[in-house]
Amino acid sequence: MGSKHLTRAGLALAVLGGLAGGTTYGARELLHRQAAQARRAIGKPLGEVAPSADKHYKKKYGAPVDLLVLGDSIAAGLGAERAKQTLGSRLARGIAEHAGRSVRLRTAAVVGSESSMLAAQLASLPGTYRPDVAVIVVGGNDVTHRVPVAESVRHLADAVDRLRALGAEVVVGTCPDLGALRPVPQPLRALGSRASRQLADAQRGVALEHGARVVSLAHVVGPFFITNPEEMFSLDRFHPSAHGYKRTAKAMLPSVLAALGVVEAVPFGHHAPGVGGSG
Repeated sequence: MGSKHLTRAGLALAVLGGLAGGTTYGARELLHRQAAQARRAIGKPLGEVAPSADKHYKKKYGAPVDLLVLGDSIAAGLGAERAKQTLGSRLARGIAEHAGRSVRLRTAAVVGSESSMLAAQLASLPGTYRPDVAVIVVGGNDVTHRVPVAESVRHLADAVDRLRALGAEVVVGTCPDLGALRPVPQPLRALGSRASRQLADAQRGVALEHGARVVSLAHVVGPFFITNPEEMFSLDRFHPSAHGYKRTAKAMLPSVLAALGVVEAVPFGHHAPGVGGSG
């Protein structure tokens, strides 16, 4: 998610995590001060445009796979220094390596997007475009903008339905755990963690119900970001670094390969519609 969208994070997370339960005036003031502190710590050193990684990978392999990536700044790859370090590029190369096929990557993800913006990303695609597999990573901005969970997952379900109507297999990476963001002080960080996990659980349920595969990012890569933040986060300490994207792509790849019929078994934290997944 774009760091510019932290401007209302304190209010959003306060409402989600405590105000409805009767948080005191003093506690509200503390949360506002902490949100301001987090904004100052994070800033916008990366800008708002991710490296463009769209191209035809491993053309010599033939039989191309059309890979579409939708969602927010994580899907777009903000924080990567070079195109080849983005989530989309790493997934494309992973598919080519394991499937023995070339991959045509198209990234429609936009930095700062909420789930409601998935429809516009889909609308931006050429009318004749038919992806074989689509990867969606979205949700962090929904949390910081206090979008109701029901509204967020409704937009996600609509996107999954539209993609499947095009004949695409869909893999959803659920909302990361915002509790991993060290520049955000406590108790704001704990409130963000709770809200992001609630959204992730709802995303998993609705995505499976609508026929998508799901990767629970808080489970499969969250621990790496919590225990090794200096390596996993980029210089803004908010978006993944090149190594963070490498870990995230490696974690998501099994479900992408399973969606393409390349593998059958998937590890912990991966879920398949109809069978409940393995994690």
